[in-house]
Amino acid sequence: MNPVVAVIAPGMMGAAVGRRLTDHGLRVITSLAGRSSETGKRAAGAGMSPASDDEIARADFLLSIIPPGDAVSLAQRLAPALTASNAKPVYVECNAISPPTTERVAAVVAPTGCAFVDAGIIGSPPQPNDAGPRFYASGPEARRFAALKQYGLDVRLLDGPLSAASALKMSYAGITKGTQALGAAMMLAATRGGSAEALIGELQESQAQMLAWLQRSLSLMPPKAYRWVAEMHEIADFVSQDASAHELYLGAAHFYEQIARDYETDRKQVSALQAFLGKSTKK
Repeated sequence: MNPVVAVIAPGMMGAAVGRRLTDHGLRVITSLAGRSSETGKRAAGAGMSPASDDEIARADFLLSIIPPGDAVSLAQRLAPALTASNAKPVYVECNAISPPTTERVAAVVAPTGCAFVDAGIIGSPPQPNDAGPRFYASGPEARRFAALKQYGLDVRLLDGPLSAASALKMSYAGITKGTQALGAAMMLAATRGGSAEALIGELQESQAQMLAWLQRSLSLMPPKAYRWVAEMHEIADFVSQDASAHELYLGAAHFYEQIARDYETDRKQVSALQAFLGKSTKK
């Protein structure tokens, strides 16, 4: 019998993962409690069925794919249902959280009797005819999660401690999203300082590959900036033993918070960044 998978929640990534699993013949359920009608439509479009917490606790796998700031509270919310359930789904923590936060989630799940797997998603939401993102998984129970490879998920097992997958995710996102914050900040500073044209020319001459990557990445960043604030705080926690690195990522969190606020209001910074990227594309 095919496994039943609960995916919480049906955001952009969660719904796309749900669609990948339903396309491979699985029944996928989700929670729509307190969610918008738009989220409900997204879940329905992905073939995901709404379910109560008790129904979710009877699934074979439970994939937590939510904003990082909600990871612990979701586990706490589901703990009573998971404890009462005889099914004991494999709880897969897929969020962009630091190893200490992962350990907190694992500590909430442990008394329920459910197996716990740490997973880090690297890559964009799966689309038709692509391999989809990589699910790096760690912990003693990770091989159980790897069973979903036959249903379209690219699951890759990691050696090391329980939270090795979170450590990888933090490291990777620290490089990619950290670099985007630095690049965007300098593009805006160059625009304010009147050197945008010169910066574009120099980047095209000496850093063409970096410029191309920033053009692609930053064109998509502004509407996602609000989601990256908590992630930068998690990365700051991850590197907290290095005071300078800690401050660096707290700064990145503040930068993305500003971009998110600007995106929802007058879009002055977003427009300036888009103008810079537009000029760099034309040259």
